[in-house]
Amino acid sequence: MVEDLKRKLLICLAVLLLLSSAQAGNMDRLSGHHCTDFQTANFLRGSKLKVQFILFTSASPNCGELILIDDDIQNSTFNTSLETKIIIHGFRALGTKPSWIEELVHAILHTSQVNVIAVDWVYGSTGAYASAVENVPELALSISQFISKLLALGVSGTSIHIIGVSLGAHVGGLVGHFHGGQLGRITGLDPAGPKFTRASPEERLDPGDALFVEAIHTDADNFGIRIPVGHIDYFVNGGKDQPGCPRFISAGYKFLICDHMRAVHLYVSALKHSCPVVAFPCASHQDFLNGHCLDCADPFLFSCPRIGLLEQAGLNMRRLPKEVKVYLKTGPSAPFCVHHSLVEFHLQKKRNIVTSIEITFCSNSTRDTAKITIPKHKEMGRRLLAHRVPLCQINSVTLKYLPRNLFWRKDESSIVGKFCAALLPLDSNRTTLCLPWNVTLPGKTEISYELPAACA
Repeated sequence: MVEDLKRKLLICLAVLLLLSSAQAGNMDRLSGHHCTDFQTANFLRGSKLKVQFILFTSASPNCGELILIDDDIQNSTFNTSLETKIIIHGFRALGTKPSWIEELVHAILHTSQVNVIAVDWVYGSTGAYASAVENVPELALSISQFISKLLALGVSGTSIHIIGVSLGAHVGGLVGHFHGGQLGRITGLDPAGPKFTRASPEERLDPGDALFVEAIHTDADNFGIRIPVGHIDYFVNGGKDQPGCPRFISAGYKFLICDHMRAVHLYVSALKHSCPVVAFPCASHQDFLNGHCLDCADPFLFSCPRIGLLEQAGLNMRRLPKEVKVYLKTGPSAPFCVHHSLVEFHLQKKRNIVTSIEITFCSNSTRDTAKITIPKHKEMGRRLLAHRVPLCQINSVTLKYLPRNLFWRKDESSIVGKFCAALLPLDSNRTTLCLPWNVTLPGKTEISYELPAACA
């Protein structure tokens, strides 16, 4: 009798699994279409351009619907009343589907109810990089024709947002150029550098290609472009050498591609997580690190740009300036976002030698460090310190004086001064937090102080 009961339970379990599987399949086929995936290619198939437009919606985020240019788009589940995000991948050396495509689609659909069109041009992007670059104009023309069909259905050009990755960013730029710069938005995720750094604006992504153009730079010293190409250009950690990426060639493929692909992962993370990824306009990365760029007053009227899907990156300007470089630091792993604070040390008296002080913010789970360098004959030094938890969760600050003992001269055994910190952006609503007394720092000795900061 026990065996019969077990057998019946197993049969019931099997039936439930089958029903669950069938229900999942029905959810992925709400419109009756078959799920379409990216193509795969190899060197033997040549560089023939076979473009697929694959639609994803909130109702069917895991099941791509193939939309053929020659067919009537109205027969698909495309919703003309929603905004449209068009994703364009870049060079595919091995002819494989981009590993990040599903995560990006899901992140977009998690954030907003839109049409997501993934452009599959794996065939034309496989093989030699030069041949993929040669395919860019033809691909851009094909995408432009597809967009023209959307416009003919009543879709607003301003509701179209192109997200191009690497070489795909310049494809998006050319598409925007074909439409007279009247499409709503183009986001370039580490736009490709080789073959494009010295190209004319008509041949690459530039601010005239859409009403709002932004670019996120993470590999400007290798596969990414080093020049600004948008209204706003985010140079993440200076635009190169991303934290958490391997620095040695022994890491293999990850060493080659990690910095370049960080733009994609950072963008996905910004969509999935609530912590803002904020950047600050500055003349150079070094000026940013040295604490010379503390707010977004110029030129953004105190509305600091944010990575993500906020309209105009959260800027409240009617007329956008072109090619503004903005800088930010990030963490080594998702969610990547950090808080930026200005730290300062004011010496009680000037010194005729350079002074170095190590500053560490300590919380229950983190330690984040920066080094202030005070030039000789100066009283004050400042530095940007990126910390992973809010300033109000910092329990203490550790200060460490690093004397410079040269063989012909011995540095002072201690220094006296005052420490201050301020969370960025530093505008009229922000206050500077200082320790209420001068501190004496003996050489090479860590001394901790409480840093009471109230949460907003």
